[in-house]
Amino acid sequence: MTRGRNKVSAEAEASHLADVALAARFDGLLAAARDAEQADRRAQATAAPGDEQYRLASTLTDALTDAMRAAYAAERAEIGPRGYDDRIYRRKAKATSAVHAWTDEAERLLTLRETYQLTGFPARPETVALGVQVARLPAAR
Repeated sequence: MTRGRNKVSAEAEASHLADVALAARFDGLLAAARDAEQADRRAQATAAPGDEQYRLASTLTDALTDAMRAAYAAERAEIGPRGYDDRIYRRKAKATSAVHAWTDEAERLLTLRETYQLTGFPARPETVALGVQVARLPAAR
């Protein structure tokens, strides 16, 4: 009896191709996130109205989410189609430096998005219009 490589399922192949396509868009999505961050910072620096700051903050969060998802897709694409079906293969592939680089980038973007949502996200415009006080963290010294 000869042992061959595990065959890749059609479902795994389709998932891999979808991840490759999303990973190919990573640079553009990261650039969009940078642009959204710059627009958000400009709005904060010029004390733009609350509804505009909220809209820009939502855009930044969405852009960071898209870039993060593309980085995770690039990680899975780097592992290859066998990684979708074979957990041992996936685990071994995760130990390579190329996969580590994508994992680090994806987790950096995830942390950036979560930190921004927890500390820098402005109040919703409805709370301002209603006169509702929103708790704020004290500014770092």
